[in-house]
Amino acid sequence: MSALHIFDMDGTLLRGTTASIELSRRLDCLEPLAGLETAFAAERISAAEFAVEMRALWTELSPELVAEVVRASPWIDGIAEVCADIAERGERSMVITMSPGFFAEHLLQFGIEVVAASRFPSLPFTRAIDPAGILEPADKVRLAEQERSAHGLAPADCVAYGDSMSDLPLFGVLENTVAVNADPELERLAAAAYRGPSLVEAYAMARALLDPR
Repeated sequence: MSALHIFDMDGTLLRGTTASIELSRRLDCLEPLAGLETAFAAERISAAEFAVEMRALWTELSPELVAEVVRASPWIDGIAEVCADIAERGERSMVITMSPGFFAEHLLQFGIEVVAASRFPSLPFTRAIDPAGILEPADKVRLAEQERSAHGLAPADCVAYGDSMSDLPLFGVLENTVAVNADPELERLAAAAYRGPSLVEAYAMARALLDPR
């Protein structure tokens, strides 16, 4: 394997939205979600506390309902095409997201090879959240480093794609970074920036960063 492509999900592969928003929209609980997001952004609650509150809102979730929400969600165009090209080159694709694994793991059907996400109990929920399984932004660095080291790659062999300040820790340690429909703060830090509906076009920017080597 010659390169590792590390994708964020919410706001990056999911255009203009998050897994929490799409699930909460389906269950008609967007209002309490908005309050939790405000508290999390202000650092009044932790990622684990946010997850505990979301579990309480999502008591009606089932695997079938999640699959319906995934199918209806606004994914960026070209995920499968990009994943196929990455695989054909002998490279590896990975998603790291703080969102629930029961949602993010559906990205495997697009051709993403590795999905690292927050661990929620199996659906329908019968167990409590284990705070140790809920990811924080800093975990993106740890998980990317773990995957990179396992395959003997240098940091320069990796490229990260993200959209928000939760991607800042990873963008801070990798030189090859692509901001995708990103917050202005992250966009300024990125090696390349893309705005639009196509992952294929964002991926072309990543190739320009990787291939000159």
